[in-house]
Amino acid sequence: MSLRSAFIGASGAIFIASPASAGEKIPNDMARCSGDGATVLATVRGIKQVQGTMRVQSYRATKADWLKKGRWLKRIDVQAAAGTMRFCIPVDAPGRYAIAVRHDLNGNGKTDIFTDGGGMSNNPSISVWNLGKPSYKKVAFAVDGRTAIRIDMKYM
Repeated sequence: MSLRSAFIGASGAIFIASPASAGEKIPNDMARCSGDGATVLATVRGIKQVQGTMRVQSYRATKADWLKKGRWLKRIDVQAAAGTMRFCIPVDAPGRYAIAVRHDLNGNGKTDIFTDGGGMSNNPSISVWNLGKPSYKKVAFAVDGRTAIRIDMKYM
């Protein structure tokens, strides 16, 4: 399902705009972070095991988008490697974004609270009180060109 907006141009023609990158699954292509475009170079540390998959998703840093189902912009799914992994996430334009990372240890595609790991941009504290979903304000960061961030994984 894509988000679309319609508007009427000066000539009276109706235009339909659909963001090309909304919900796009991409490979972890590190070469993208060596160019001039707007990208996020995320270093994810503290990955517990080689087992399972890592999922990295980018979002617009807005209340309407952050961690909302189907509102992610780019998604990378790769085999987990213990320790530290690096990811290159392109963004469409400079702006404010947020990144969420999940280590799906058993590879079932679901978040298993007591076994899977997670992390977010700016490394906010996560507790049972905020159910692992801190405010978009706590995870937001500015992207202008290549922006490097560090995410520390957390496990129960």
